[in-house]
Amino acid sequence: SREMLRDPAIGLVVLDELNIALKHGYLDLEQVLSDLQARPPMQHVLVTGRGAKPELIDLADTVSDIGVVKHAFQAGIRAQKGIEL
Repeated sequence: SREMLRDPAIGLVVLDELNIALKHGYLDLEQVLSDLQARPPMQHVLVTGRGAKPELIDLADTVSDIGVVKHAFQAGIRAQKGIEL
C-alpha cells in the first residue's frame, strides 16, 4: 500500500481495517501519517475500521461514523475466516 500511496496514477487507495491494524500496533502510526501526508495531491484514500486514532481523524478531510442497522452476528452467525477473522 505504501507504493500505491506514492503512485500519482492511482486515484483511490482503500486501506480496509487500517484502524484495527493501528489499534493492535501492527503498523506504526507516525509512519502511516507520514505516508498519507506524502501522497499525490488528488489521490483519495478510504480508511475503514473502528476506533480511528485522533491523529488520523485530524489528518482526514472527511470522517464518517457508521452504525449497525442489521448484522449477521445478531442472527447468530459467528465471525467467518477471511471476513471478520
